[in-house]
Amino acid sequence: MAGIVVVFDFDKTIIECDSDNWVVDELGATDLFNQLLPTMPWNSLMDRMMKELHSQGKTIEDIVEVLKRTPIHPRVVPAIKAAHALGCDLKIVSDANLFFIETILKHLGLEEFFSEINTNPSYVDEQGRLRISPHHDFIKCSHGCSLCPPNMCKGVVIEERIQTSLSSEGKKKLIYLGDGSGDYCPSLKLKEGDFVMPRKNFPLFDLICKDPLLIKADIHEWTDGEELEHILLNLINTIAMEENAQFISAADCKLQTMSAHEALPQALPVRQ
Repeated sequence: MAGIVVVFDFDKTIIECDSDNWVVDELGATDLFNQLLPTMPWNSLMDRMMKELHSQGKTIEDIVEVLKRTPIHPRVVPAIKAAHALGCDLKIVSDANLFFIETILKHLGLEEFFSEINTNPSYVDEQGRLRISPHHDFIKCSHGCSLCPPNMCKGVVIEERIQTSLSSEGKKKLIYLGDGSGDYCPSLKLKEGDFVMPRKNFPLFDLICKDPLLIKADIHEWTDGEELEHILLNLINTIAMEENAQFISAADCKLQTMSAHEALPQALPVRQ
């Protein structure tokens, strides 16, 4: 199973909501957020919202308590733990931010199950304010992808980071789970033999349905955490059985070759 890498989006995939909206709404800043939304990129807006919330007296502890209440389907945590127990390498590629993701994973007891989190950096500054930065510094240069927001192209992460590591480590299969339009670009980067799991009736699923032939990976849609668990673990077990069958077939071939050599008549000694 060491050959399988499972890549999860975070918002509306691992958790049941958008973590940015959840924090803004729960801390009573929805109106301001909506007012500022047309004026700046989403990622920059979230950094601005953290400044506004801080100025209103909201603390990091307040944000943490809100994040601990983030809704999640009860079967998602067991699914992640089972995939890890089966030997899969689990990663996250998300347009949320590191503080939100790590806080939620720690609360759920899941932080140790992921080998890598690719997302927008964040930190708490000297004033106790959460700062959120773009994954890609679009002020200096563009990532060049018209499908993705300026701060992050998940396709670049899949292609340049994860698929490159797959090749160097000899890993073979990639399973990608997502829901949003930002998950479409990385889905296009998947190869034959990979799998994409779009959440049904969400933007990624709708985009794939417009022209499924553009996707090289096998497509397996899901609707909720229960289906996520069932389909993901079935895929992992199916891949494992195929790999075992190939291993057994190769071993049988080797044994047959050895038997054939043993059946050859002994060479006669050459008279001197």
